Amino acid sequence: MLVVTNAEAGTADQETLDRAVAILRDEASVEVAATRNPGELDGVLHRAGTRRIVVAGGDGSLHAVVSALHKRHELADRTLALLPTGTGNDFARTVGIPLEVEDAARLVLEGRPRRLDLVVDETGEIVVNNVHVGAGAQASRKGKGWKERLGSAGVGGVNLGKLGYPIGALLSAVHPPHRRLRVEVDGTVVNDFSRPLLMVAIGNGASVGGGTELTPEADPADGKVDVMVSRAVSPLAKAGYAVSLRRGEHHERDDVLYVRGSTATVSGEEFWVSADGEIYGPERSRSWRVEPAAWSLVLPA
Repeated sequence: MLVVTNAEAGTADQETLDRAVAILRDEASVEVAATRNPGELDGVLHRAGTRRIVVAGGDGSLHAVVSALHKRHELADRTLALLPTGTGNDFARTVGIPLEVEDAARLVLEGRPRRLDLVVDETGEIVVNNVHVGAGAQASRKGKGWKERLGSAGVGGVNLGKLGYPIGALLSAVHPPHRRLRVEVDGTVVNDFSRPLLMVAIGNGASVGGGTELTPEADPADGKVDVMVSRAVSPLAKAGYAVSLRRGEHHERDDVLYVRGSTATVSGEEFWVSADGEIYGPERSRSWRVEPAAWSLVLPA
């Protein structure tokens, strides 16, 4: 096995990884490769050979490895496994990978590969878990700095970086970025410029930010993405939306549209995008499509 990890991980993360690797080495030959940038990651994947690739990290680390393999045109033929040592570990939550790293390591040895969908935009960039624009992306932008600062601080073995997204969401709530955007799903307009939006989420996985179920019914093996459009723009509506979001019931509100499809397009006023925690923009138009059963991940039998 080849375990790929982030070279910038802290001491507590390294100790967690060591416990997982010890379990893997009871059953297999294991090399641990720490990478700092896409160039180093590409070099490590180039020499992976036929070994199973085990990603040690969170959604960002998984995104980086899947993206690199996709660009190398090797993704479809590889089987990946995941040790969720990141901050939020949202995709692991969706697919049932244990968050306790020792249990996850045993799953790497005992689980079975399952084909999962991949979301790809018109530039070829991929999304493993979730992509969103509007207030959610603004929360990610504001929370990223807090995530890094709190994650590096920590308390004992506890990574406080998971508080970054809630802090970002709180800061964004003061001046939420309402946008007039056109949203299309499978070619059908589900929101036009006459309806201002709080946010749009396109989910392959269910949650973001360490367990906030933004697209709670999403299934990364059903060949579709779940598209959630929130029109909660008045102060009272935003408050109600926030409460229902914490409960995972926001998609049942009258001012929230929740649909499924194979393609989704967002266009209109400038907006920022958060894709698996990576922030980019501003954009005026972006489209995403589902590639069904595009890659394999070891999951519970």
